[in-house]
Amino acid sequence: MSASPRITVYVPRDATALALGADAVAQAIAETAQRRGIEVAVVRNGSRGMFWLEPLVEVATAQGRVAYGPVAAADVAGLFEADFLHGGAHALRLGAVEELPWFRQQQRLCFARAGVIDPLSVEDYLAHGGYRGLRNALAMSGTDVVQAVTDSGLRGRGGAAFPTGIKWKTVLDAPAEVDSPTPDPRSRSSKYIVCNADEGDSGTFSDRMLMEGDPLCLIEGMTIAGVAVGARQGYIYLRSEYPHAHRALEAAIANAYEAGYLGANLLGSGKRFDLEVRLGAGAYICGEETSLLDSLEGKRGQVRFKPPLPAIKGLFGRPTVINNVISFASVPIILDRGAQFYRDYGIGRSRGTLPIQLAGNLKRTGLVEKAFGVTLRELLYDVGGGSYSGRPIRAVQVGGPLGAYLPESQFDTALDYEAFASVGAMLGHGGIVAFDDTVDMLDQARYAMEFCAVESCGKCTPCRIGSTRGVEVIDRIRANVDRAANLALLDDLCQTMRHGSLCALGGLTPDPVVSALKHFSEDFAGR
Repeated sequence: MSASPRITVYVPRDATALALGADAVAQAIAETAQRRGIEVAVVRNGSRGMFWLEPLVEVATAQGRVAYGPVAAADVAGLFEADFLHGGAHALRLGAVEELPWFRQQQRLCFARAGVIDPLSVEDYLAHGGYRGLRNALAMSGTDVVQAVTDSGLRGRGGAAFPTGIKWKTVLDAPAEVDSPTPDPRSRSSKYIVCNADEGDSGTFSDRMLMEGDPLCLIEGMTIAGVAVGARQGYIYLRSEYPHAHRALEAAIANAYEAGYLGANLLGSGKRFDLEVRLGAGAYICGEETSLLDSLEGKRGQVRFKPPLPAIKGLFGRPTVINNVISFASVPIILDRGAQFYRDYGIGRSRGTLPIQLAGNLKRTGLVEKAFGVTLRELLYDVGGGSYSGRPIRAVQVGGPLGAYLPESQFDTALDYEAFASVGAMLGHGGIVAFDDTVDMLDQARYAMEFCAVESCGKCTPCRIGSTRGVEVIDRIRANVDRAANLALLDDLCQTMRHGSLCALGGLTPDPVVSALKHFSEDFAGR
């Protein structure tokens, strides 16, 4: 073996990279290095978010990290011939990721470490600023921690955009009843922290990317929440279709316990916080917070009536903070750099940054983290590169399968909660799916209704029955059967679902249907 220093090569273990052959690339690099007598450490990191370049291989050189991509296993021999381990020239050489135009224009706060560090290493996490927020939180009162989150302007990144600080303060102020008897021993915790990691919206993957690429950031954010409101137990309710994220979380949690960042005596403070992962039930409705809580308790996932709110009576009947992955992952930087630092990003009441997921018919798809205020047009063309097909982009759906369809005339709308609401749309989880001019918007409207019919928990009639009738009405419109009467009936049905449904699944299903009718009425002209 050579006596030269060991060279570190980074190959993502992100689910997208794995689907494109990253395991074979990592194996080829390790085997080729061994045959050549070169000492190489292959670190399986997260993705940088540039999916069209995956698998993206980076090498730590004396001049910094140099990227190559997209790399296939068959390219590895040629990379070694080109001396890629020292940044050698090759057709796949990209240079430093941070200098690429697509990456340089971002403002990465939540995803600053994703793709940079070994996701499971506490030591690597600490070396890149990790756990500074928790250390600061442990030196503060719970009231001061909650106030910092409130002052930052952070709003829930799961869809409803409710102010995070208000939710936390409600749980902080709620009385803690520790000794009342309950059938489940875990419910003897006085309060709970629950992460909604049931990322089910089409075109969304930021939660998965963070849990696979920087799981300790989520763990730190949940621990800070526990310290702030006086909760000793946390649960991550994870989408069952995320096996790679599941393995990463379990390993990162075990490492955090071993290093003293979870458990009975957090960093010698005397405070306790325990954390477990629970796999979801495979139902879209369990992304709704009260349905999630029922599922977490071992019941069928159905929407609860409100009030009481989960912050008052949540998991096992106790006060519960429930936020999504990106909400919790935003907290460490707020406690590290200060509320004002975070608040300086964004516009209006939309503060901080949003991890934006670009999907659909675009040349450059992946994750972009930017401050609120960027427009859809900038994201679609300057970042996404326009349509993959080369045809005009006709429609964009933002916010998952229940989001409105926006026409080209609304592409200059800024990513801002209030701006989107003003045009009848929502930002939701930040997923953007683009369609070129070959899309049939009647088909898209039908898909929304059918999706609701399949995923409804069945508890309320407008959602359970209305979505099924909606599919039938759209099919009659398609067949040009009593078109005028059925269009009027579809509008009436949408109003009933919007105002009569128990939760957002039935209440928001009309949005894609109504927006398709409003902006693309020519597609409903009958066949």
